[in-house]
Amino acid sequence: MNAWQRGLLLALAIGPGTLAARPALAPLLAPPAALPAVQVVHRAPLVLDTQRSRLGFEVRSRLGQRIEGSFPHFEGRIEVLSDGRHQVHLKMYTRSVEIPGKPRYTGWMRGEEFFDAARHPVVEFDSLPYDPARVDQGGDIEGRLMLRGVSHPETLRVEKAECARPGYDCDVVSRGTVLRGRYGMDNWQLALSDRVTFVLRARLSEAPKP
Repeated sequence: MNAWQRGLLLALAIGPGTLAARPALAPLLAPPAALPAVQVVHRAPLVLDTQRSRLGFEVRSRLGQRIEGSFPHFEGRIEVLSDGRHQVHLKMYTRSVEIPGKPRYTGWMRGEEFFDAARHPVVEFDSLPYDPARVDQGGDIEGRLMLRGVSHPETLRVEKAECARPGYDCDVVSRGTVLRGRYGMDNWQLALSDRVTFVLRARLSEAPKP
């Protein structure tokens, strides 16, 4: 009897019932269990409370006098990005800009030699994404300012927060100084400094619900 015949007899002796009793291989080939779905949470933007926020500017005369102005009409929001960083967007409306108690100065500021409100009614600042911890600890927020149709990169310097929930329990105070000559506001050089400082004291509306 050759080896092939001996193998055949052995298979018959084992029998089909014994082969069926062997564990099936199918479970080993089953697809892996699906991973749990990732929950994507949409965050609404944080909105400035314009009733409790203040946005203004300061410029000094060549004699050292500080002239303070305000933007009664402005708006702002903070986008919450998917990676947790924030991005701020501000709009200031120049047609309502004023120097309180000084109507003549107010007219100058709205006129074509300064903000030129008739042709450029909006000043805008859009920041680059930043770590929200910067609002607690203080630091710089880089962005781009659009003023009188001219755009330049500028920086807002945020002061260190004075409370645990800045924007809700205390102001978020930030300042940004620009050179007005870069934006075509180069008149009155003998009377006014070239530096204009924007000052924002921000409060936020009700915290968004998750």
